[in-house]
Amino acid sequence: MNKPALLCRAIASGRFTSQRQLAQELDISIGSVNTLIRQTVEQGLIQQEYGSYVLTADGRAWLEQFKVDNAIILAAGLGTRFAPFTYDTPKGLLKVNGTPMIHRQIEQLLEAGIREIVIVVGYLAEMFEYLVDRYGVTLVYNPEYAIKNNLASLHAARAYLGNSYVLVADNWIEQSVFYPYEPDSWVSCLYFEDETVDWGVTTGPHDLITRIEFGARDDWAMVGPAHFTSEFSARYRPLLEEYYARPGTGDYYWEHIIKENIGSLPLHIKRQNRTNLYEFENFEDLRGYDPSYLGETDNEVLGIIAQVFDIPQSEIVGISPMSEGMTNRSFVFEVAGERYVYRQPGAGTERLVNRNTEKRSYELMAPLDLTDEILYFDGESGVKITRFYNATVGDAEDEASVRAMMGILRSIHDADIKTDYRFDIGERIAYYEKLANERHSILFEDYAKVRAWADELLSFRDALAIPERLCHIDFIYANVLFLQEGGVRVIDWEYSGMADPIIDVAMFSLYSYYSREQMDAALRYYLGRQPTRNEEARLYLYVALAGFLWSIWTEYKQGLGDEFGDYGIRMYRYMKDYYHLLKDGGYLDEPERGTAEHKAQQSAGDRMQERREAS
Repeated sequence: MNKPALLCRAIASGRFTSQRQLAQELDISIGSVNTLIRQTVEQGLIQQEYGSYVLTADGRAWLEQFKVDNAIILAAGLGTRFAPFTYDTPKGLLKVNGTPMIHRQIEQLLEAGIREIVIVVGYLAEMFEYLVDRYGVTLVYNPEYAIKNNLASLHAARAYLGNSYVLVADNWIEQSVFYPYEPDSWVSCLYFEDETVDWGVTTGPHDLITRIEFGARDDWAMVGPAHFTSEFSARYRPLLEEYYARPGTGDYYWEHIIKENIGSLPLHIKRQNRTNLYEFENFEDLRGYDPSYLGETDNEVLGIIAQVFDIPQSEIVGISPMSEGMTNRSFVFEVAGERYVYRQPGAGTERLVNRNTEKRSYELMAPLDLTDEILYFDGESGVKITRFYNATVGDAEDEASVRAMMGILRSIHDADIKTDYRFDIGERIAYYEKLANERHSILFEDYAKVRAWADELLSFRDALAIPERLCHIDFIYANVLFLQEGGVRVIDWEYSGMADPIIDVAMFSLYSYYSREQMDAALRYYLGRQPTRNEEARLYLYVALAGFLWSIWTEYKQGLGDEFGDYGIRMYRYMKDYYHLLKDGGYLDEPERGTAEHKAQQSAGDRMQERREAS
């Protein structure tokens, strides 16, 4: 590292009044400090005045070449590790000892004389807008925050890369590590005695990093702020653009580029003090640092849990996020040694799902002892607390698992549970279409033609002779839990309602991205025999219609800011492919006529649906 520049910077800052302090700052011995002082005096960069050292005019001029241009703070992420606080607050705005984390960094940067501060936002971006007036920051929006890692965030701000600090919003720094001058490119590292998932580094001469590997134990690992010199940024920026455009890098962090190009991107280690720099992995880490989170907070979610269990919030422990679902957000928590799951409905789902009917389905299914145990269910908001199970989910690619899941599905239908609400796929298509059109979010160029195909299939569906049963509708393999102690639980009944039972086989196949052969096998396992031509037609019919339904659902959700990658495209393709299969295979030529029982069910369900929509 450029020790003369670091010495001049330290002297200019006025922070260090002894050679011991200078030695600690420069990470060298006191003897080396003496030698370095002598050399810089000889170069005319510093001089002694009244028993201390100060920069000369030449020293001040020389130091200007290292002046920091700006700081880029990455703050776009969802912050799922900090659930439930990030359900309504971006992680960078979470408070530590009463101060939002991003405020701390901004104020430290401003104190160092760094005026251009760029914040890359995404999730709940509007909540950062006040920082423009408060601190004069610049906001850059990353539209891909929900589907890509922070490489995409730095790419969004790539035009600002120069002599730049690169920071993440959820670090807490006790004493500032920022200066107006930075002569070297470096990345902060903390020493880990135990194993960490952060990236471990190997260093060579002059503290240059020679290797970066995932995970470290009893070693230094990359955590927190970094600095790029202008020369480093000039080399890094083209690689950033290349990696961003490269397929398969959506889950990359900006550090991936350095890891894979360390030979051409010289980067030094900046050893940080663990008592000064904090990286909070999750809410429990934050709670361990800031005791205010151990008491009563104003967080609505923790308030609900405390009320349900009649305990203080301090007894809610072990909070950890679960994998984000397409409709909901959930986390695990612990009370009195028992683990539970809190489900928070996602954005816009109040218009997509009737939670009261979901609650009713749980009540109707209770005698079968197949669903997850409900401890709390708000039928209006959809907030749900259930028991956590040590279980493995179903495997859509394992024949034995698929056979077992189809048997479970058959037992649900054979229970012959009747309700006064239906899952009418035609009505849902029209309703989701209405929601999506309100946001002008349906972007398929040939949508009108495919919509006409859907109408044709719906007319065919209406003519079929199908008595209905209570169906799950969302029968994805991940919603089937095989308990370690034996038994099974089928969870998440939010789309449930009366329907043709084969729709559940179709939905399972669709969610599993099955081929026709795999769908046919699933139907055989469900029936326990070879299907009739009528049953085959119904399977392909619901695959097509459900593919169309979920493609519209995806368009609406993406219009709200959620991202689902190619899910909507794949669903739309199922509609097209299986429409042609039905048409070309002659399945649509001679439908069996509907029964009086089925028509009566439809009429009663339609009336119930009209009442729900009106309310």
